[in-house]
Amino acid sequence: MLVSAGEALVDLVPVRAGGDAGEGLSTSELLAPRLGGGPYNVALAAGRLGAPTAFLSRVSTDRFGDALLRRLEESGVDTSLVRRGPEPTSLAVVTLDDENGAEYRFYVEGTADRLITDPGPLPPATTALSVGTLGMVLDPGAGAYEAVLRRAHGRGVLTALDPNIRPGLIADPAAYRARFASWLPSVRLLKLSIEDADWLTCGSGSVRTAGVRAALRPWLDAGPAAVVLTTGADGLSAITARGHEVTVPTVAVEVGDTIGAGDTVQGAMLAWFVRHGVDDPGALTVGDWRDVLSFAARAAAVTVSRHGAEPPTAAEMVPSV
Repeated sequence: MLVSAGEALVDLVPVRAGGDAGEGLSTSELLAPRLGGGPYNVALAAGRLGAPTAFLSRVSTDRFGDALLRRLEESGVDTSLVRRGPEPTSLAVVTLDDENGAEYRFYVEGTADRLITDPGPLPPATTALSVGTLGMVLDPGAGAYEAVLRRAHGRGVLTALDPNIRPGLIADPAAYRARFASWLPSVRLLKLSIEDADWLTCGSGSVRTAGVRAALRPWLDAGPAAVVLTTGADGLSAITARGHEVTVPTVAVEVGDTIGAGDTVQGAMLAWFVRHGVDDPGALTVGDWRDVLSFAARAAAVTVSRHGAEPPTAAEMVPSV
């Protein structure tokens, strides 16, 4: 079973229809609520793709919280690890650029998800754990997720991290980069975007200019068996500690928006690992990695063809051509 641990929140997404909405606003300036959050989307993607999946978090008892849990359950995700609290649900206001890429402004002060406490050992059936995004940034909850990560790694669980950097929430970049480095010995799979990698290397652009392997080598040396890098329209790459390097292209679709694309990649990869009994990504062959990345690329293509984070079900997946 996969456990995805971290925040659940509501994205407020621009409505792109035209017309007059009254009060001096056009409907292109209105915001529609969409259920999301990086770890939440990972759980949703994996559950919809048929992998046994549970979500670990603290979710508000407000109306948004009820809707977040209901959507997980409808997608086949076990919510027995979720705790509830009276604090409000975190909000993310989304801005879309001219290519429908998403940028975020967060409202997280005093919200339910960041007040999670250490739940203790994960269920015995847990074979994979995914953490990341705001859950690993916002204390005091981040400390609880760190404890879960280290304990799971010590138990031999396949641990996966997607930092999914949100610079506006990181008050001390140097401290966060040091904290990120401290997680790597407990991480078996590191997944990140090219933008994340550039930010984590102090915005130097070294990942783009010096070559992927040279830039990521220090992270591989620190513990992960593999790093998976997403580069938008340029595809997905896996670089492993054993020396494998595999790249697959993205699947061309008309983009609705990019919300949840990276989360879908993470959820799809972990669903593939769980369903194939993989507990060590370092043992995969080049052919295995090509299959994993192609599966994740197809899943992400379905998500970006839609508005909001709407990962596909297994029945919606089609082979690449």
